[in-house]
Amino acid sequence: MIKYRLICKNCETTFDSWFSSSKDYERLMKKKFLNCHICNSLNIEKTLMSPSVFISKNISKLEKHTQKYKKTKETMLKYQEFIKKNFDYVGENFTYEVRSAHYKNKKISKGIYGTATKDDIKELKEEGIETGMIPWIKDNTN
Repeated sequence: MIKYRLICKNCETTFDSWFSSSKDYERLMKKKFLNCHICNSLNIEKTLMSPSVFISKNISKLEKHTQKYKKTKETMLKYQEFIKKNFDYVGENFTYEVRSAHYKNKKISKGIYGTATKDDIKELKEEGIETGMIPWIKDNTN
């Protein structure tokens, strides 16, 4: 794969595009398949680009960030598992259920969790109902 910085000669917009090879770029240009995404012009040319070169320091930084991300994701998945085991899922009825418990002094045996919009959470806070919010991530281990 090769990445070229392209420029539209009509509107002078620059953008990057990936090609399987330089021959592929030439073939697409010849067939007039490359166009500007702003003005739709076919008057596109390559510009000068510096090559992307990874050095070992950058790779180790990337590995550190990747490890940090994986550790954070593992921690979040543990929190989610704890919540699933110890709380009742109420789905999109979350704000209704929270208000019911708050205003009707309804006793609930377990805590609840579900989905709510930022506006819903803001309204609950204005009503004096404290809630917490955590990001919910899918466990698709890729």
